[in-house]
Amino acid sequence: MILDSDYIKAQIRTVRDWPQPGVMFRDITPLMQDPKTFRVLIDRFVHRYMDQNIDLVAGIDARGFILGSVLAYNLNRGFVPIRKKGKLPFDTIGEDYALEYGTATVEVHADAARAGQRVLLVDDLIATGGTMLAGARLLQRLGAEVVEATAIVDLPDLGGSERLRAGGLAVWTVCAFEGH
Repeated sequence: MILDSDYIKAQIRTVRDWPQPGVMFRDITPLMQDPKTFRVLIDRFVHRYMDQNIDLVAGIDARGFILGSVLAYNLNRGFVPIRKKGKLPFDTIGEDYALEYGTATVEVHADAARAGQRVLLVDDLIATGGTMLAGARLLQRLGAEVVEATAIVDLPDLGGSERLRAGGLAVWTVCAFEGH
């Protein structure tokens, strides 16, 4: 049997020239459409984190919500959504991050985590790392400790995982795609 990471990587669809020419979009929706593949994926994360001292799982808008909420449920932990600006109904704190052309902001509820809580930060993919780094900063501003930044896919050529490590975060992904 092939390794879980190879099996999962083989199920990721590559869409050429989307959303713009030259981009190789790594589409994770086939992972979630097939029940066996989705279970293998979630089990891979659960087995990694089940014995770690984690209080909360935080997922980044939007695909990080899918992975993060299922992971939180399986680990019997709470889930924290990190949303795009203006999407949360209660008091929030925000963090800006750079985009290719301009900036964006992510927010979290001001009471989403408490000082000393250990949080696993989850997204579907690490590209430039800007969104995940902004999410980590939000959690840290609330006093939480980000145990690890995790995702299904790493795109190492874009430097995001290295940027996260340089920012003091441990990083783990299921698989990586060279070239973007």
